[in-house]
Amino acid sequence: MEIEKPTPTPPPEGCLTAAVRIPVRIVVLLVVVPVRMVWDVLVVTAKTLDRLLLRPTGRALATAFGALYRYLLAIPAGWLYRWVLTPLGRGGAWLARLLFVDLWVVLWRYGVAIPSAWLYRWVLTPLARALFVWPWVRLWRYVVVPLVRYGLVVPAGWLYRHVLTPLATALVTAGGVLIATLFVWPLRTLWRYVVVPLARYGIAVPAVWLYRWVLTPLGRGGAWLARLLFVDLWVVLWRYGIAIPSAWLYRWVLTPLARALFVWPWAGLWRYVLVPLARYGVVVPAVWLYRHVLAPLGREIVDAVKVCWRVAGYVSRAVGRFLKWVAWTLVGRPVSWCYRNLLTPVGHFVRDTLWAPARKAAVEAGRAARSALASARETVRQARRDAWRALVGGGRPNEPVEPAVGPARTLGSTSNAPGPAPTPVISLHKRG
Repeated sequence: MEIEKPTPTPPPEGCLTAAVRIPVRIVVLLVVVPVRMVWDVLVVTAKTLDRLLLRPTGRALATAFGALYRYLLAIPAGWLYRWVLTPLGRGGAWLARLLFVDLWVVLWRYGVAIPSAWLYRWVLTPLARALFVWPWVRLWRYVVVPLVRYGLVVPAGWLYRHVLTPLATALVTAGGVLIATLFVWPLRTLWRYVVVPLARYGIAVPAVWLYRWVLTPLGRGGAWLARLLFVDLWVVLWRYGIAIPSAWLYRWVLTPLARALFVWPWAGLWRYVLVPLARYGVVVPAVWLYRHVLAPLGREIVDAVKVCWRVAGYVSRAVGRFLKWVAWTLVGRPVSWCYRNLLTPVGHFVRDTLWAPARKAAVEAGRAARSALASARETVRQARRDAWRALVGGGRPNEPVEPAVGPARTLGSTSNAPGPAPTPVISLHKRG
């Protein structure tokens, strides 16, 4: 079940609102009615001009400019582009390609590239090979390689394999045992059992003990004393001799004195003089004037304009209908009566006595002209066939005969279709 929300009640109206409403609406109605009537006249005039003048003029101008653009610019430009510029462009492109591309390609290919390739392949390459490659290749292959191979490599290999390798093996074995006995073992024993213990227990251990138990305490004590004399003493003097007294003086002496001299008088003037004066001398009267005078007056003026605009619309519509009735009574009805009772019979008489016979005569003349043209065409065709048979020979071929087409007719209406006279329509009820 939905709970209906209570509709908000409008605020109560005062006596000023009720006293101002009727005069304001009367004045606004007197001002708005002429404005609304002029507005309606302008709207009707604008619609009429748009329907009868602007749209046809715009269509005519669009058609005229379209035709001018088409026949004076588009079609000549298309013809010029298709039949003049395109052939000229293609001819110019072909000529430019022939002069600047194909000619130089032919000259390069048959004047430079092919002769150069032939000269390089069949003259320079064999000459360079005969002068710089073949003598050195023959010298290397048939002189240097056999001389080095059989004069140096083969004897050196035999000497290395059968003489030097066994001799070197024996010498290395004997020399290694002798060097190890005379030099390596005494030196290793001296290093392990004499030099290493002497360095460890004569130098390293006393030096470590001296650094740990003598130099380290002396360095820490010196650092503590230097920090105490050169850092902590000055920090204590700055903190308790300058910073704390200055902060106390700024907080409890200078700040209250500055506030008492420069802040509190202006704050008191702003709070107890200017703010009440502005609030009760300007803001409160302005708010009261806006809320109780200007807002109701503006609201009533807006409501009066809305109501009077609507009423002026009704009045303007009634005046327009009255003017329409007057115009119809004075102009439209006589013109309609004249058209219906005078012009229509005259038009029917002209149509039946002049236009219909002229139209029928034109149709008969056109039919006769078409028949004459058909018979002339058939005569020419027959003469051509006879001439062909006289030149070539042969019997006369059987010509297909076109079936006769019945005359055109309408289903009992008074209007006739173009063609022969209509045939009478036979009813099925009458036939049966």
